[in-house]
Amino acid sequence: MDADLESIVARARQQIASVAEEAQLADAKAAFLGKAGALTGLMKSLGSLVGEAKARRGQALNHAKQQVEALLNQRGADLRQAQLEQKLAAERIDVTLPGRGIGTGGLHPITLTIARIEEIFRSIGFDVADGPEIEQDFYNFTALNMPSDHPARSMHDTFYVAAPVVEGQRAEPLVLRTHTSPMQIRYARRNPPPIKVIAPGKTYRVDSDATHSPMFHQFEGMWIDEDVSFADLKSVYADFLHQFFERDDIEVRFRSSYFPFTEPSAEIDMRFSEGPLRGRWLEVSGSGQVHPNVVRNIGLDPERYIGFAFGSGVERLAMLRYGVDDLRLFFENDLRFLRQFA
Repeated sequence: MDADLESIVARARQQIASVAEEAQLADAKAAFLGKAGALTGLMKSLGSLVGEAKARRGQALNHAKQQVEALLNQRGADLRQAQLEQKLAAERIDVTLPGRGIGTGGLHPITLTIARIEEIFRSIGFDVADGPEIEQDFYNFTALNMPSDHPARSMHDTFYVAAPVVEGQRAEPLVLRTHTSPMQIRYARRNPPPIKVIAPGKTYRVDSDATHSPMFHQFEGMWIDEDVSFADLKSVYADFLHQFFERDDIEVRFRSSYFPFTEPSAEIDMRFSEGPLRGRWLEVSGSGQVHPNVVRNIGLDPERYIGFAFGSGVERLAMLRYGVDDLRLFFENDLRFLRQFA
């Protein structure tokens, strides 16, 4: 090989050996084999040679080029191998350590509570209905005997959603439902009597403390037929409490109250005969005979059909069943708390 070519190959060997990263090999390749590279320039000069001299020079240039390419390929392979070994060392796993295993999940205590409520009421012939959480004003208020000027609406301070504009007119604002009673109306309008339904689900009100949350769960029930009485309400709800808490030492009382959608209306209280809450009356539900105006809004004749309705907070019942004293624990997603129910 000519002396000038030997010098170029020696410089290439030195420069390529000093490359520390694979990406830098492109610079070394360009210095010798690129358009302005050292070997490329010499190859362009072959045009000035003829005959055997040109053939000999061309062969020497090709041999030098092959040597440089081999140096580049070998350095690239070495760098890739070093990078792989470094990665394997950094990600090394001690296979002698015990495995972490796969943790088993569990249902949330509120989900468990709702499932238990649904099971109890299904066993006595109630359907379970589900509906929209963003509700129309009619179903959330008006159909439940709360027209726009009714003072009871102030008790349902809530979250409103701007309705879309249709043909240049904005419709009545929508509302995040303040109770699940709207689903009772929707269900009753689609199903003929007798109507036996509970509607569990999320509800929303502007409220937040240890026993209240802006989002909480309710289940509301309704039974309408031609001969349903207040006595049936007392029997159904008292039986539900005994089954839900799986104990017979529960006393139930009905206190006179007011709700716009029932008349007469009553708060339902309960107390245990044993345990930490022994002797303490606890409010667990509102209830009453379905108001005649609500029966009319369903599309039935209040002179013929009568019934009762009730509404209870799921979190309130869950707190009593599991002995939880702060409602916010259900929504903080602390696994130390939730694992107790798995």
